Amino acid sequence: MRRTVMEADHEAFRSAFREFVNKEIGPRHDTWEQAKIVPRDVWETAGAHGFLCMNVPEAYGGGGSDDYRFLAVVSEELARAGASGVGFPMHTDIVVPYLLAYGTEEQKRRWLPGMAAGKAIGALAMTEPGAGSDLAGIRTTALRDGDHYVLSGQKTFITNGINADLVLVAARTDPDERHDGLSLFVVERGMEGFTRGRNLDKIGMHAQDTAELFFDQVRIPATNLVGQEGQGFAYMVNSLPQERLVVAVGSVALAEAVLERTTGYCRERTAFGRPIGTFQHSRFTLAEMHTEVEIARVFVDRCITAHLTGEFGVTEAAMAKWWTTDLLNRVVDRCLQLHGGYGYMREHPIARAFVDARVQSIYAGTNEIMKEIIGRTVTA
Repeated sequence: MRRTVMEADHEAFRSAFREFVNKEIGPRHDTWEQAKIVPRDVWETAGAHGFLCMNVPEAYGGGGSDDYRFLAVVSEELARAGASGVGFPMHTDIVVPYLLAYGTEEQKRRWLPGMAAGKAIGALAMTEPGAGSDLAGIRTTALRDGDHYVLSGQKTFITNGINADLVLVAARTDPDERHDGLSLFVVERGMEGFTRGRNLDKIGMHAQDTAELFFDQVRIPATNLVGQEGQGFAYMVNSLPQERLVVAVGSVALAEAVLERTTGYCRERTAFGRPIGTFQHSRFTLAEMHTEVEIARVFVDRCITAHLTGEFGVTEAAMAKWWTTDLLNRVVDRCLQLHGGYGYMREHPIARAFVDARVQSIYAGTNEIMKEIIGRTVTA
């Protein structure tokens, strides 16, 4: 079915960004997989071409558009290229909106131009060794001391954690309050007591730097508090629908790309003297996947439209995140099976997609939590 959610400007942007991916990312991604990090020059090149922070006003160096569809295009094209190491969506789609919505004028002028230029890379630090999907379980503390806060604690599984220059950290400013005691702070590279642990050894998404972060009595200026003290939990809850939509958008795009490549493989690969796509089992498997992926595409495009009009809520975000990531994992598993032994080779794109896809049902809130959110709504 023809997509109707995107307009001519979005498709023109897609063409430009796809060219950038083909030139600057695709040929180098295997090297980054081995190095387990994406070099900073890629970020600066992307910034120079206007592919970062399209949602930031021009006054701060951004693209000047609050149209989420431009951000969706970036997520789709990175997914289709298998460029799982490039953390642009975390930077632009997830970190920047906090600063736009809750940051002061001084904070926006101080941080957003560098982020738009790709010279200051952003990360979001919520997850801790003992607190993942349960944000209210965060134990990192930030206690007021004059015109500073003293930050102590640990975060883990932080996307862009090694490269990050600006880390938006969720910390407990009131130990006696579970939800109303959380606040958000920007921790900047070089602050005394802020250190990075390992670049974590994941089973997939090897080029994506994912780190442990440690805060040992880090003195943060009170001017680095984002929004109001004690409102961090509300801010995070308000931001989660877009974060989960980002995951859904990328998941459908990757499923489409994997399925397209697999369909081509089934036309070309022969067994018993004919293409494997001519066997009934292969045809039925492809038919089922094409139908399910098409359904997912229509649903996610509807979610994008609802997000643009302010009608995309927490429940819809949970549905989108759960359904599309489960579907993605089913698709890559079945597509790998159709590739036979070649699908098990690490150098084959389907093998990389198989391991890269697995985390989608875990981060941004596990799919079990997504079902809990949906269940509470339907049984209320």
